[in-house]
Amino acid sequence: MTEKDFIPKSYPAAVEQGEVTWQSPSNIALVKYWGKLEHQIPANPSISFTLDSCRTTTKLKFQKKQKPTADFDFRLLFEGEEKDAFRPKILKFMQRVEPYLPFLKDYEFTIETSNSFPHSSGIASSASGMSALALCLMSLERQLDPEMDEEYFTRKSSFLARLGSGSACRSIEGELVVWGMHNNIYRSSDLYGVPFRDEVHDNFRNYRDTILLVDKGEKQVSSTLGHDLMNDHPYAETRFRQAHDNLDKLKKIFRSGDLSEFIKVVESEALTLHAMMMTSQPYFLLMKPNTLAIINKIFRFREETGLHLCFTLDAGANVHLLFPEKEAQETQEFIEAELKQFCQNGQYINDRVGSGAKKMA
Repeated sequence: MTEKDFIPKSYPAAVEQGEVTWQSPSNIALVKYWGKLEHQIPANPSISFTLDSCRTTTKLKFQKKQKPTADFDFRLLFEGEEKDAFRPKILKFMQRVEPYLPFLKDYEFTIETSNSFPHSSGIASSASGMSALALCLMSLERQLDPEMDEEYFTRKSSFLARLGSGSACRSIEGELVVWGMHNNIYRSSDLYGVPFRDEVHDNFRNYRDTILLVDKGEKQVSSTLGHDLMNDHPYAETRFRQAHDNLDKLKKIFRSGDLSEFIKVVESEALTLHAMMMTSQPYFLLMKPNTLAIINKIFRFREETGLHLCFTLDAGANVHLLFPEKEAQETQEFIEAELKQFCQNGQYINDRVGSGAKKMA
């Protein structure tokens, strides 16, 4: 599909008012997307686990205007309260997607949204939030075009979510989702995420992700700024090649079930992301002392037990602990005994790989 395929020619039905609710999860990248081109196009491909418990629930209420206006008309409630700070991001999103959803200025919208996890804490709230909103808007478009098929609905939802937040396009489906053109990934695209269709060993079924909340405050560096720092980065091209190579490695690992090799790729990707931030201009150090303490504890735990706990990081201090379900009990005991102390107020979130977004009754 190309961008032109997502521009509707006409709408056969009329819709005056209604509401729809979607619940969409966050995701955690194994191969990281870091650096983007114009129009939210990724500089390198990425692959992520879709999460389950870390999610955004968004209700969209819509009422057709008596007469269309030149402005987008929406109210935004975050966890029950007006949130003007979020309006610029939603407005920019609507401006970007209007060519593909030309009905937007015909309606008054109320957007009610809430997260199951702390906002702006290093968990991808923009991914879950923008994907949930994109799905709500697509549900309205499907009412305007009742003949729309499921594949088109899903692809366009991912396409629109990407225009709000790049990684949001990986939250529509599960369990593993690829975003970005890669020669060896079937139907991969820069425009939207696609499920990873290759063979996946049972070792990776029901994989766990426990998120250690080292720092629940606002992120030190916004994702937009972080991606922009790659534009003139001295190691950018090498990094982009590395991402392609690591995706090829993961394809083989998912087939073989080799957990030790999985750990090498995933942890290397996490540390590379932070290395790119530390070697940019301006440079940023996003890990906290407790982040490093946790990582060293993980190294020691693996050496002593032979278990397959590994870490990954997004652009912040929090640590995602990835481990197979069959090792969950021993790993959970280790988290409680050794790692919980490094979390802010002792808080962490137990999550697992999920199946993607869900429409709520």
